[in-house]
Amino acid sequence: MTSEPEKYADRIYRSGSALAAGVLLLGLVGWLAGDALLRGDGRTPVTALATLFFVAPLVIAFTLRPAVFASDERIRVRNPFRTVTAPWGAVESIRASYSTELLAGGVKYQLWAIPVSLRARSKANRRNEQAASGRTPRSFLGLGGHVGGPEPDGDRAAPGDMAVAELRELSERHGESEAADGTVTVRWSYEILAPLGLGAVGLLILWLTS
Repeated sequence: MTSEPEKYADRIYRSGSALAAGVLLLGLVGWLAGDALLRGDGRTPVTALATLFFVAPLVIAFTLRPAVFASDERIRVRNPFRTVTAPWGAVESIRASYSTELLAGGVKYQLWAIPVSLRARSKANRRNEQAASGRTPRSFLGLGGHVGGPEPDGDRAAPGDMAVAELRELSERHGESEAADGTVTVRWSYEILAPLGLGAVGLLILWLTS
């Protein structure tokens, strides 16, 4: 009797800075809109409500929503307005140049949740070159050594490049399994598009009738 291979929870990749920015922006938009709704007169409350319906979905779409979920069977890419689900067998490549990209089913998709930082990549390359030449990499205040403990073994990489390397490893490991067969599916995020469209229509009507 053969036991089924153990399955692990999805690996989740998100941008911490985008999440923080999204929370701050939503708080600011909510405060401004709430103040206009409570204290405004004339068309101001209606304009504030339409603006809220238009701006809040955009903030959520580009900051809080983007995420990449990777399991043993598939990769699920949640971008601002679409969710792309691709079994590992349909994944052709995952690469990072100026942005991270997934090529699956002959179509290229961007991974909004894994931004590429050229500054972080340059910094990691510089530290690797220093370590290879035998020089001690400089850290905080120009002092030698690694802040928080000894310098980790092996080459360093930017966070975005590390995430792409992990996804490539998962693709190579599970791409040939039967559970990874299937086709790429794309679903529009109507929970974002519906209030966004409502807000846009409201602002257009207010502008035409002003």
